[in-house]
Amino acid sequence: MKISLIVNPYASSVTKRTRVVIQKALAADHDISIVETARRGHGTRLAHNAAKSGAEVVIALGGDGTINEVANGVLGHDCAIAHLPGGSTNVFARAIGFPNNTIEATSVLLDALDKGSIRKASVGMANNRAFLFHVGAGFDAAVVSKVEEKGQLKRYIGHPLFIASTIATWAKGVDRKNPWFSITTSDGHHVDGAQLAVALNCNPYTYLGNKPLDLAPETTLDSPLSIIALTQLSINKLLPAVAKALQSSTGIPNGKSTKHWQDITTAVIKGHRPFPYQLDGEFLEPVTELQLEHKPDAISLVVPAN
Repeated sequence: MKISLIVNPYASSVTKRTRVVIQKALAADHDISIVETARRGHGTRLAHNAAKSGAEVVIALGGDGTINEVANGVLGHDCAIAHLPGGSTNVFARAIGFPNNTIEATSVLLDALDKGSIRKASVGMANNRAFLFHVGAGFDAAVVSKVEEKGQLKRYIGHPLFIASTIATWAKGVDRKNPWFSITTSDGHHVDGAQLAVALNCNPYTYLGNKPLDLAPETTLDSPLSIIALTQLSINKLLPAVAKALQSSTGIPNGKSTKHWQDITTAVIKGHRPFPYQLDGEFLEPVTELQLEHKPDAISLVVPAN
């Protein structure tokens, strides 16, 4: 099988040793080429070129940002993607069943390739860019921005940094009085003043250590999107919502200040002022509107064999 391995050399758990082990393992039975990303967005171009050159599978070795770029690069091409976890959290690889350890995941991937374990999967679209597991706006994105400010620390202390950044952002990083945006879905849901919104293409939202944060457990790579929105960021609203996500089998409840909408095919997040957003964990420039859309069977995905 013709394979292109796209490596993010700056990802948290990518080392020279793991790269050598992975290269030898893949090259034993496959025609493999290896390229490195050099800057943000580079993975999309590399994946696009690999797909055009006849690669049957493009593998991302890196974090969630790397696999997102690879997915955007191969959209529209007859080429599968796979994720070897090399980041600090690796939400997508773990969500589809791969181990969080890179070497262990390589063994599972080789077995999947040998057995032809490739399936169609949906993606979400946010302003014409694909996301694999979620896009977040408002407070959620402000937290991601705070984490990215400490890029070197993220490599070493990952989850504690995320928790500390959440606390710091809540305490003094955002305006918690004035709502950022309204949300309207094609099937009639609407909220006018929201502080946080997350549209999910699969579950979980993220992991805290080995514990999944299940905002919308019903969401799968075969279902339309789910949207979670919070209209208040007070402690007595935010903490119970997080506790529900950690403990409940139904995720965030649908209530007065928390919204949980399922089976969403299109939606619009319209800002009362420019708002920050993040896509698959990558912070992007503030916008005044996000057009969201569910795209079924948009990509081919290598998954662990049963």
